[in-house]
Parts: sequence; C-alpha cells; structure tokens
Amino acid sequence: MMRQAWRGFMPQSLDWHEACRFLHWCSIDFDINSKKEPPMPDTRTLERARRDKAEGKSPSTQAGEFVREEIEHVRKGIHGARSTKQAIAIGLSKARRAGVKLKAPSKGTTSAETRRQAMRDARRRPHPPSKTRSRATFRALQKEGRSAASPEALARQARGAAASRSKAARSQAARHAAATRAHRTR
Repeated sequence: MMRQAWRGFMPQSLDWHEACRFLHWCSIDFDINSKKEPPMPDTRTLERARRDKAEGKSPSTQAGEFVREEIEHVRKGIHGARSTKQAIAIGLSKARRAGVKLKAPSKGTTSAETRRQAMRDARRRPHPPSKTRSRATFRALQKEGRSAASPEALARQARGAAASRSKAARSQAARHAAATRAHRTR
C-alpha cells in the first residue's frame, strides 16, 4: 500500500529505497501515506522571488523563479507538461497567485479565458484551493510527458519567443541585461 502511494510522483524505474532517496533529494517533505501533491510553491522559490523584489528586479524576473521551479518539477518527474509553453504558463500562474505584480497577457496573444484567469490570479487573495480540482489537475499533469523541460525544448521555446519580437526590442533587452547584470569580483 505504501509503495503505491508514491506511484506517479517519480520515475517508474526506481525501487522503494531509491524512491525514498529521490524524495529526500527533491526535498519534498510530506506524509509518506498521503497521496497529496508536493507543496506549491516551494519556500525556497518564494524566498528567491522576495530577494529579487528586494533587489528591485522586474516582476518578470521574480516570476522567472516560479517558472524555474515548474521546469524542475517536470525534469524530476513530479509531474509532466504537454508543452514547454504549458510549463511556463503554470509557473506564471503560480507567481501571480504568490503576489508577483505580473500583468495579464496582452490581447491577441492568448485566449480571453486565459486573460481573465490571469487577472483573477493577480487580484486573488491567498485562499485554500479546492482539493478536488487541485488533485484532478495534478493527476492530469502526471500523465503528460517529461520532454517539455528538455534543453532542446527550452531552446526551441526561447528561439520562438525571440523571433516574435522585433530586432529593436531584442537589442534593447540585451542592453538592459548587460547594464543590470551582477558582476562578480574575483
């Protein structure tokens, strides 16, 4: 029974002892007999986002921490994603719910329903999510593949996102990144 409680949370090739080491390595701390999903978002992710905000970084940079966490979840096999874009969207949604001041996607880039949900997430005060809906979403994601977080998929997503921007916009972003980059002292 206990072994079945972990089915779906990790790669199928692991035996029980390897699974325990895997969960310790992922630093997921939840009851061994429970079938609930891991805590979302991770406290370290929230801490990194708060640090970014304190340093005066943009909301998109703060939200990047949540996207990074989501990509890590897919890579570790906690759940999957149908596409890289879906993994990024889940991360951005988490960021909005955590209080990052992200704007809703502009008209024409996503559906009206997605825009409405993004505005709702931004307005929302913290509240306990519906357990039934949360579990259903999580189980649906567990059935999806893991290749959405591969380096090739991420590179393809980045190239596609860059291609949709103008040369001037890309150049301006590069100049801004160079100006705000943290320089390490040797």
